[in-house]
Amino acid sequence: MKLWTRKIFVVLISVLTLGLYIPPTYIPTNAAENKEVEPQNESDQNLIESEIPEEVTEDVFESQEDYIERITNQAKEQTLTKMGPRIIEKVDQDMTADILPKIEEIVESILEQVEEENLPYYEIKEELRPGYGEKIFNLTNHQTGEEIARFHVRRDKRPGEGYWFNFHYHLKDDNFLNHYSIGEVYWEKNTPPKWMS
Repeated sequence: MKLWTRKIFVVLISVLTLGLYIPPTYIPTNAAENKEVEPQNESDQNLIESEIPEEVTEDVFESQEDYIERITNQAKEQTLTKMGPRIIEKVDQDMTADILPKIEEIVESILEQVEEENLPYYEIKEELRPGYGEKIFNLTNHQTGEEIARFHVRRDKRPGEGYWFNFHYHLKDDNFLNHYSIGEVYWEKNTPPKWMS
């Protein structure tokens, strides 16, 4: 008896739920409604402009310097996120004084070599994973899918000294084989925690 009651209850809930759903009215139902309409007066024009998200309008009219600055800020944020709060707490001064300005300088120099019309296609690929992996971020052209540069941080244990964080990057020009040094930050003799912890 309980099984039949449950089945009837499920059917009733399904019928009520499907019967009460009303699709939104702003979705066009045919291609004729998709045509752009010119605004009739100035108040209509203001209404249309206010509906465009600020993010989109900023990207469209962003200068080359602004775009490079946004990418470099994203690169610095990504580096700090990779390190995690426990590590940053101890090495914050070295990071802000040495490593972050150099990462900013390197990303700027790479992006300044790109033609201005192709610049909006460049982005920071964010694939952070906690643990012990080296990858911080990749600088890629999302239109072609090719990686331009890879930024890494490695843990080095030096006998008698302790642990160091070795920041470096690789370039597409040499098939990512050479290590180009950014800098090193000293941790301590104890083993550092996992990234992002």
